[in-house]
Amino acid sequence: MTTNSMLIMLNDQPLEVEVNITVDKLLNQLNRHQPGTALAINQVIIPRTDWAKYQLCTGDNILLFQAIAGG
Repeated sequence: MTTNSMLIMLNDQPLEVEVNITVDKLLNQLNRHQPGTALAINQVIIPRTDWAKYQLCTGDNILLFQAIAGG
């Protein structure tokens, strides 16, 4: 790991990312920014409207999932 990177957990897998990365930028890099995508950071749901400004921190635990509608 370099001084310009940090370690987070994404769906229980360690992932090295750049320092000061936002949720929005991470999802774009991972090609996971589709309609219906939802996420929680450290067990707190982060609204899609906050993704562009929400900066990740070392050790953040992210759960990324697809919301499914049905009934």
